[in-house]
Amino acid sequence: MRALMRRYIRAVDAVNYRLGRVVMYGIFVMAGILLWSSVSKTFFLPSLWTLEMAQFAMVAYYILGGPYSIQLGANVRMDLLYGEWSPRRKAWTDAFTVLFLIFYLSVLLWGGIDSTIYSFQYGGERSPTAWRPYLWPIKVIMCVGIFLMLLQSVSELFKDILRIRGETR
Repeated sequence: MRALMRRYIRAVDAVNYRLGRVVMYGIFVMAGILLWSSVSKTFFLPSLWTLEMAQFAMVAYYILGGPYSIQLGANVRMDLLYGEWSPRRKAWTDAFTVLFLIFYLSVLLWGGIDSTIYSFQYGGERSPTAWRPYLWPIKVIMCVGIFLMLLQSVSELFKDILRIRGETR
């Protein structure tokens, strides 16, 4: 069982690390879109697509970067008592609290999949804005990102279980 947990941790961490390293450059995509928005509003006709495209890029940036953030431990943690605890007590606390995250992400994924299926079933759901882009691409990206966050959360649970048992990765 421990060997299976270690393989799972290695596989999920490798995928999310590589994806996170690529997605972190998405900030430049967002900056480019917003720069074009400013230039087009100043010198040309304003573009209809820039604001919504920047929002879609930001959603992809945050959702696909989430698993990498979890992996690095870059999430916000209340450190009032936690910082003074032993590594084993931290692992127990993290193992307990990550169960809530896994539940939350599972419910979120269920809703995301339901919304994505709805988007496909009704002839391609479109945004009600003037640009009217299809919504299924961003919904698929959201489902993939939430699924990867769920996998990373399980990986963190396995790491905590191994720490509780006194093992390092």
